[in-house]
Amino acid sequence: MKIYGIIPVSPFAHAKTRLSPTLSPTERENLLKVMLKDVTKNLKKNLDKVIVISADWNVLNFAQKLGVQTLKEKGKTDLNGALQQAVEWCESKCDKILIVPSDVPLLGKTNLKGLIEDAEKYDVIIAPAKGGGTNALLFPPETIKLRFGDCSFFEHVKEAKRLKLSIKIHDSFYLSLDVNTAEDLGEIILHGKNTHTKSYLEDLKLKVKPSRGVERLQIERKSGRGI
Repeated sequence: MKIYGIIPVSPFAHAKTRLSPTLSPTERENLLKVMLKDVTKNLKKNLDKVIVISADWNVLNFAQKLGVQTLKEKGKTDLNGALQQAVEWCESKCDKILIVPSDVPLLGKTNLKGLIEDAEKYDVIIAPAKGGGTNALLFPPETIKLRFGDCSFFEHVKEAKRLKLSIKIHDSFYLSLDVNTAEDLGEIILHGKNTHTKSYLEDLKLKVKPSRGVERLQIERKSGRGI
């Protein structure tokens, strides 16, 4: 079975604004780059081809250096529209397509090989994100209508059931963790051994402290300045 992977990537300069109280614009841009390195590295080990699609030439030039296929988005479109362009590029070349976001740096900690093996037994495999989104969607070409967005996990399950496709839920802590908040950065520092992302966060002298507030973890610079 031939499986292609698709990674949609937002412009480096505009992404992860929720981390602006924690990281500078340059630090956020570099974070996106190291996360993409972790994701592409692990997909390349397990898939036949990996494709990065983006509207941003800086992203595409960086992705080319990582040894993956790149596609430039055509026209102004949303995430699902961009992904559909990549799906159409892939569908005549492979048996299954796996879509993964660029901000799941612990992908290598999950049982990615098991997920791929399940593709032999099930039509669709869906891994939920912690907030109800979709952090992995594996499906046959020309089937699923993509529903990425708020609570997309449930929408993709509904879509697969509507099409009477067999479904496997791949429930993984590591794959559920996409990076959007300072607390997420703390999880990467705690669990991201041997990832480019953890190494980068440690180079920024970030450390994790238990929190007594709403969030479970607190991030602090090693200088002692709270974030």
